[in-house]
Amino acid sequence: MVDWLRTTANGIILTIHAQPGAKRSEVAGLHGDALKIRLAAPAVDGLANAALIHFLAEKLALPRAAITVTKGRSSRHKVLQVHDAPADSRQRLLAIAARSENSDG
Repeated sequence: MVDWLRTTANGIILTIHAQPGAKRSEVAGLHGDALKIRLAAPAVDGLANAALIHFLAEKLALPRAAITVTKGRSSRHKVLQVHDAPADSRQRLLAIAARSENSDG
């Protein structure tokens, strides 16, 4: 069971631990029950949220409008909804997380 990733009738729910102000945007493994994502954007004026949505949309090959922050807009701990996610989105996310867990950095 993967705590940070749930499939629903409307798409996918992601639990994310965001780390703004990083050198580059990347998945950094797990942080408790959340997927940790470092963001190359400061936590100012919604820039980190926009960077997070852009990063995930790019990784999933989806439009940014398909991803919304549903909880934690001003927190590091966030819940995101991926609307109408294609069937392979869950596998893509699991593969991204697995690569980050297996990397040295």
